[in-house]
Amino acid sequence: MRAEVGPLATAAAVAVDEIDVDGDPALEARWGDRVPVLLAGERELFLFHYRVDRTVLTTYLASAADQVPRAP
Repeated sequence: MRAEVGPLATAAAVAVDEIDVDGDPALEARWGDRVPVLLAGERELFLFHYRVDRTVLTTYLASAADQVPRAP
């Protein structure tokens, strides 16, 4: 997922934080085997478990650009 999301986020000037779910018992309990997972803030983007639809993600990033943190 990193290889696909990274360039799209960079192009949209959106910051991406990668978190190791296995390193946190609470996150591991919450997400279990549904990793990788893509979140927009606290909102889980259900379309992006296990694979990324580049067209959908690009459209989402463009429409939500004002609602997500910007990369420096």
